[in-house]
Amino acid sequence: MSARVLTLRTIAFAAALAASSLASAGQVPGADSAPDIRVSHHDRVYAAEQFSNTVSVTDPADNRLLGVIRLGDPAPTNFSPLYRGQVLVHGMGFSPDHKTLAVVSIGSNSVSFIDTETNAVKHVTYVGRSPHEAFFTPDGKEVWVTVRGENYVAVLDGTTYEEKTRITVPAGPGMQIFSPDGKYGYVCSSFNPEVDVISVADHQIVGKVPQASPFCPNIAASPDGKQVWFTLKDVGKTQVFEAKPPFDLLKTLDTGPITNHVNIVENAQGMFAYVTVGGLNEVKVFRTDNYEQVATIPVGNLPHGIWPSGDGTRVYVGLENADALAAIDTLTNKVIAQVPIGQAPQAVTYVPGAVAEGDGMQNLQPLGVAGNTAHLYLGAAGAHASGAENFPTSVALFDQGLLQVLQASVTGLKPKQPYVLGLTDRADGSGRIDALANFMTNPAGSAIVNAIGQIRQVVSVNAPQADAGRRYLVIVPLIDGHTGSPVQVQAL
Repeated sequence: MSARVLTLRTIAFAAALAASSLASAGQVPGADSAPDIRVSHHDRVYAAEQFSNTVSVTDPADNRLLGVIRLGDPAPTNFSPLYRGQVLVHGMGFSPDHKTLAVVSIGSNSVSFIDTETNAVKHVTYVGRSPHEAFFTPDGKEVWVTVRGENYVAVLDGTTYEEKTRITVPAGPGMQIFSPDGKYGYVCSSFNPEVDVISVADHQIVGKVPQASPFCPNIAASPDGKQVWFTLKDVGKTQVFEAKPPFDLLKTLDTGPITNHVNIVENAQGMFAYVTVGGLNEVKVFRTDNYEQVATIPVGNLPHGIWPSGDGTRVYVGLENADALAAIDTLTNKVIAQVPIGQAPQAVTYVPGAVAEGDGMQNLQPLGVAGNTAHLYLGAAGAHASGAENFPTSVALFDQGLLQVLQASVTGLKPKQPYVLGLTDRADGSGRIDALANFMTNPAGSAIVNAIGQIRQVVSVNAPQADAGRRYLVIVPLIDGHTGSPVQVQAL
């Protein structure tokens, strides 16, 4: 036997061994018995972008933005009574065959079904007030949509996408996910402190799990069918319960202000929960066997949605106030790439094998105005700090053309207290305050604050201007209807 043939056989054997090791455990939302799927140019990472009303499409093989699927227009066009596009593109799920994306738009009460091969919208279903997330059952026969502005889960036919029934739950269902075997649906709440466990076969509630607070935005089931993890945005906690009866609560973790999404990753080192903590600009990583925190990963401004690759070697994180997608290597827990995407990404999904043939570029558009965003920071009044990581509040100005949407990720304030985000003409915040938005902090002393208008014209975000023309962002407490002394001011 020649050395060349021996070498080729050795290489083939090594490749087969590597493939078998990768196939040892599947990734969410599937079972751990499913084979892993290597990262390739056939895969896609999707992010739902709330202010540009787009879905960005990224090729994970080279972490390259391919373009966006434009579901709607920016403000003020979408204020028109004749407007027909989608508003506040937010939630996202995908079908078991990886060929259909279900995208929820909160403001227009819709679920858009998108062909992953062509990026074309093939159907739109309108549901009740302010839906939040949509996901297919593991058999693909149904799509459950949590209608957060009401008190039910809308159940759509998985083929026609038409609503066929409703499951009544306490007001404010936040998100649903299913056990890998398809037996249970787990529905957390954004308004009531309980998770409802629902039998998929007959749509009956078969269990309830207490939440430590009323506001759960996200929930994930482990591929081994043993655990369910959910986040609590208002109190900065993450909780874990048994995925099977009696659905006992297993653990409560203090994860940090504006705890957003959670997802589960299996790799060569074990099974881990990755939690995005918006107020700290971090992703925290926990073992699922003993709940030990094993890593803290700085990722950028306001991490939100998170989803693993088909082989568990990466997780992708949407950075809401950075208009970017961060790719994390799960074996080193380091950020290996950052991809520019649309405005204020919310849910993120990774779909292995989304494009079987071709380049998958059909019906995609460039970012356009959605790529124009300015970033600011606020720090404690009177303090002297440098570096964005030292400022508790990050601000993004999302360009909408005629207007800008301002979003502030506020932390470091007193809990459950009223404040004003405003503009002043003095750098120390001591001048007259023109209010942009009044807000109340949550129990963790944080808040997501929004305003809209021609804000870029009155806030300097570039080179210093003459004092007479410059305005500064400031946060002040609201005391008996009057503004108090500044507690946070714009970093210069």
